[in-house]
Amino acid sequence: MTTILAVDGGNSKTDVVLLQDDGTVLGSVRGPHCSPDHLGLDGSLDVLGGLVAEVGGAADLGMLLLAGVDFPDEEDAYRSAAESRGLAGRVVAGNDTFAVLRAGTERGWGVAVTCGAGINCVGVAPDGRRVRFPSLGAVSGDWGGGADVGMAAAEAAARSEDGRGPKTVLEQLVPAELGYKDTVALARAYTAGEVVFHDLCVLAPVTFAVAREDEVAASIVDRLADEVATMALTALRRLDLIGEAVDVVLGGGLLQSGDARLLGRVSSLLSSADPGLRVTVASVAPVVGAALLGLDEAGAGAEAQQRVRAALTS
Repeated sequence: MTTILAVDGGNSKTDVVLLQDDGTVLGSVRGPHCSPDHLGLDGSLDVLGGLVAEVGGAADLGMLLLAGVDFPDEEDAYRSAAESRGLAGRVVAGNDTFAVLRAGTERGWGVAVTCGAGINCVGVAPDGRRVRFPSLGAVSGDWGGGADVGMAAAEAAARSEDGRGPKTVLEQLVPAELGYKDTVALARAYTAGEVVFHDLCVLAPVTFAVAREDEVAASIVDRLADEVATMALTALRRLDLIGEAVDVVLGGGLLQSGDARLLGRVSSLLSSADPGLRVTVASVAPVVGAALLGLDEAGAGAEAQQRVRAALTS
């Protein structure tokens, strides 16, 4: 019997599951984020090692899917370090967006966009070809996720207050949400390092909540929808899958929030570009996808996959 360690390590939390290759779940635990982008390789493995010990110890196979593991050399470095620490006898390391894709489709291929604190997209063709984006932030052409939405809301609030932009209720809501009297006080706190970029994620729900009545907030939500659709369609074009019946899986906190305006616009843009696309919002946690990919790697069959889905979604 092969034991499998399945890990989904996002920017806000880490889910770890230990299972057997027949789909039996032996244990699971949730802990703080372990993204190497924020903690470094050793710091990430320190967090993960503690969670692995808590869930039951090392496994034969580790499927470690994490935010911040974006390039082949990063995959190799994480795999080698995780094996050296004894987290699993053999490790497969990759980006957590692949877990979102596998969680959302039984086909094993398609396109996934994840939008939480940041934004990312991957695509897998039926023949195994893959496309992805660097997803390193503005420097690699990215915009989206909670922090970017929050910064856009803060910018709009400041311009509303000083007259450079249209009036918006964000002028009052944004500084209040972060505990400041006005946008100037917030801006000074940001430049002093009292508020950091990631802290702005809390402004995304505020922006969503008022978008129905506030045109400025609505424009920010619409921009996010446009970015999500653009990434998905670009991945499809690069894989030559336009016109095919492809599953497009939407995951991450913002896309799984159920916001009608955001999801409605994303679905409309995708269906207008390619009516054959099957757009779904992930209904299970990405760690389910990590577990299923582990079972795929171990050569497990459909019964094991069904068993682990049922166990981890109940």
